[in-house]
Amino acid sequence: MFWVFLGCGILLAIGATCAIVRAERGPSMLDRTVALDVFTTTLVGAIALEAAWSRRTETIPILVVLSLVGFVGSVTIARFASTEPEGEKRIRTHEEVAQEDAARLAEEEAERIANPPTAGPPSTDSEHLGATPDGEVR
Repeated sequence: MFWVFLGCGILLAIGATCAIVRAERGPSMLDRTVALDVFTTTLVGAIALEAAWSRRTETIPILVVLSLVGFVGSVTIARFASTEPEGEKRIRTHEEVAQEDAARLAEEEAERIANPPTAGPPSTDSEHLGATPDGEVR
């Protein structure tokens, strides 16, 4: 059993070392975020390996908290580092709202001028219902 723990410890150490190197050299902020997330995961794995080796259960809350901190940190950094898509709903300024309203009104006016209403008597269903011209039903 000793060799299994030793092999796992060596693999975790190699993974943590590679993650730290990637975090240092990473060309972008997202590369560094992923590297630190991998490092946090290997740290959780190392603590779990130590807990299994010493047969202790007191480290489980530490594992849970460290996992949550790693997850929330990664999601937060990814959210603020990503660029906002063009169609993303966001809070607009007063000037942007005024420009959009002016463009919409101009478009409606142009459509109204291009398609004037047809002149003709409106068709009503009152003739079919037997109503008199003043609106009373016979």
